[in-house]
Amino acid sequence: MNSLVARDQGVVWHPYTQSGFGIDPLPVVSARGAHLTLEDGRRILDGISSWWCCLHGHGHPALGRAAAEQFDRLDHVIFAGFTHEPAVRLAERLCEVVPHGFQRVFFSDNGSTAIEVGIKLAVQRALHRGERRMKFLALDGAYHGDTFGAMAVGARSIFSAPFDEMLFSVEYLSIRGDERDMERAEAACKSGEVAGFIFEPLVQGAGGMRMYDAEVLDRYAALVHRYGGLCIADEVMTGFGRTGGLFASGEMQVAPDIICLSKGLTSGTLPLAVTMCREELFAEFISNDHSRTFFHGHTYTANPIACAVALASLDLTTSGECLAARERIASSHLSFVERLQSIPSVVHARARGTIVACNLRSNEVGGYLNRAAQQARAFFIDRGVLLRPLGDVLYVMPPYCVSDTELSSVYDAIVEFVTSKT
Repeated sequence: MNSLVARDQGVVWHPYTQSGFGIDPLPVVSARGAHLTLEDGRRILDGISSWWCCLHGHGHPALGRAAAEQFDRLDHVIFAGFTHEPAVRLAERLCEVVPHGFQRVFFSDNGSTAIEVGIKLAVQRALHRGERRMKFLALDGAYHGDTFGAMAVGARSIFSAPFDEMLFSVEYLSIRGDERDMERAEAACKSGEVAGFIFEPLVQGAGGMRMYDAEVLDRYAALVHRYGGLCIADEVMTGFGRTGGLFASGEMQVAPDIICLSKGLTSGTLPLAVTMCREELFAEFISNDHSRTFFHGHTYTANPIACAVALASLDLTTSGECLAARERIASSHLSFVERLQSIPSVVHARARGTIVACNLRSNEVGGYLNRAAQQARAFFIDRGVLLRPLGDVLYVMPPYCVSDTELSSVYDAIVEFVTSKT
């Protein structure tokens, strides 16, 4: 019988993967806690929570029970014109825990679509007011997803290059928020064309785990509000405790108008996303005029099983046990940063909450084209650790169930790798 990898190579097209490099996918047959088990029996420690979403590790029994129990009651139903208990209860719970007083929840199924909803709400709200606002402010190095609207508000890069001519206008600002940035932001806002400002609060994920302060966002957000635009917090990655607090935007003094959540919402178990806003924005779409309807939806909107799992995951995330685990990981990361700072091949070691990152000193251009990522991936897999470097950026974002011993093994592998580069 052919191996899983051989069968895969005959029929599957993987994301972010170019055929021809001779790099085979890893065949995963099971997972539990912080570990994946491969077809050949090897166990791999998942140091990145499988694309940042498996908050509580793999195969958590509480999430499995929630899915099975909901399946027995209601597996799926169209959400246009229908409702169900898991969706309503999840919306209620999210409105309770998300900062800045959001009251309305729009369901979708992944981070990119949550962003698309936020962008479309900002543009259509302006049209309802008789304004044509088709421009956005965003941050240098941003990444918000790979659908067209999400690409447009992300940084122009190798990801967007084939489609750049099709993307709408964006004014990019630095995470420094210096005088020049503020001048450009104000000039754009004064034009009356800016529908909104979108940002990943505190940490830019795919842009290289770039960390910055909430004060910068407050300055930009206050300016955008002054000229009638909306602020959209992309917490697809940063939400549910990743940066320390339960939500990164909770550190802002100027409240965003829209918040987008996914990834950790179901702890990676099932696809689900939400876009949340306040009652006053929702009210601008209430009308007997059907043209003012928000014509957006997805087949799997508010899937009952996904909503039930999200509720169970949220209970875990807000528990005292999970808070203690996040604090333990954050403390370990800070100690590891001190360890990294003494290694010559490491540049800019940094940590925030359960995320730790560093750049590798290199003569190559930084970013995704840096070959360090290809070398590092194989190195770490050989040592039983899954890390997926962002070009020249190494980072760790473990599930909250990771033990101190497991975390130390990840740190040791990183030190071995970066020391070999000295």
